[in-house]
Amino acid sequence: MENAPKLADYLGRPFDCSCGRTHSTVLEGVTVGSGAMHSLPDYVAKYNFKNLYITCDEITYGIAGEKVMQILKDAGIKAKAHVFTGKRFIPDEKALGDLMIDADRDCDLVVAVGTGSINDMCRFFSYQMGVPYAIIATAAPMDGFASSGAALIINSMKVTIPAQTPLFIIGDTDILCGAPPRMVAAGLGDLLGKFTCLNDWRISKIVNQEYYCDTIVDLVTNCIENVMTNADNVASRDPQVIGDIMEGLVLTGVAMSFIGNSRPAAGCEHHMCHFWETLELQEGKIPVLHGTKVAVGTVMILMMTEFLRESRPDFEAARAKAKSYDQAAWEAKITEVYGASASSIIALEKESGKNTPEGRLARIDIIEANWDAIVKTMEDNMPAASRMIEILKSLDAPYYPAQIGFDKKRLYNAMLYAKETRARYTMLSLMADLGMLEELAQKVVDFVYSHE
Repeated sequence: MENAPKLADYLGRPFDCSCGRTHSTVLEGVTVGSGAMHSLPDYVAKYNFKNLYITCDEITYGIAGEKVMQILKDAGIKAKAHVFTGKRFIPDEKALGDLMIDADRDCDLVVAVGTGSINDMCRFFSYQMGVPYAIIATAAPMDGFASSGAALIINSMKVTIPAQTPLFIIGDTDILCGAPPRMVAAGLGDLLGKFTCLNDWRISKIVNQEYYCDTIVDLVTNCIENVMTNADNVASRDPQVIGDIMEGLVLTGVAMSFIGNSRPAAGCEHHMCHFWETLELQEGKIPVLHGTKVAVGTVMILMMTEFLRESRPDFEAARAKAKSYDQAAWEAKITEVYGASASSIIALEKESGKNTPEGRLARIDIIEANWDAIVKTMEDNMPAASRMIEILKSLDAPYYPAQIGFDKKRLYNAMLYAKETRARYTMLSLMADLGMLEELAQKVVDFVYSHE
């Protein structure tokens, strides 16, 4: 661990990897530490920017945006601030239009002052404008800082749209340590969710021969293990640990840039989060923080895999269930569960065919032949659900669905149908292939709601 590669080792340096690919990221700078905000004029001078467009909401303007504008004014740098009004910023079509209308045509750098939603909007807006963008983080509640995809709300559905990676990221620990406890906990939860998402990738490598990179997996694993070792110091707002969480969240975004998708950072725990958020938006509710839902989803997935490992699956029963798959019945259930968002889920299935009997039968053969290796992969690489709960409890953070307002049905449906939000193969996909998804989901529901 002591000699493990650091984030800075990978910035602006394409490298030929042992996986056979050349990895690179356009992220060129990350400054995390006390007073880091004052490095902004240095970045502006380095790249010779002339007209900055600073984007905040009312909250982040008060936390850091006003200070940013003063720092730029003192440095003689031209800048315009756009401050979204309202109780909560939603990155939808209206917000994009507001940002576009207020922009100077000659702005040459967009700076997002905030976290997830502000970041996503600026990432896409700057990409459409053809100019770079940067981030000044006001909290570290999620892993999307260095991603190249923007999670936006389009037609009331959360979708990820190709955009661009930031040029540089600033995380001032004087600001980050003052973030609300729920946002600190959400950032840690999102980072610890990498245990389950990396396990998904390892399993898909076995089952589907999916491309896999040991270098990227080791990089993310070293990071999350380091943070997990020091997780008990998060509650005290130790600046070093808070900075490590920020760097870890940035690093997982860099890992996504390296392979061009979110495989190193998002798996079935994120799919559960997306499922819940889709329904929250349809119901007109303010969504629970992304990282908080990821943390709860991670605990649920860890429990499911622990139940899965209790006995060897009945592979003949799995084959019989695969052969009995009824597409029309599945579509009817998706329509019932997903409501207004069902059409996009059904369209994804028609495009990917991830549930077809032929594909499932072929995968079942591979799973049976490699079952011992699959079990060992789970045992070697994932922490116990009880340890994850212990960490979240230390932060007074939610770890069960009921604590964030989700009842038995919403948990059960997430475990059964969240896998439909993406074509990616995960542990939920494997459990479905084994014909055990309903059984395992019910075991988790029974356990969780008897231990509230």
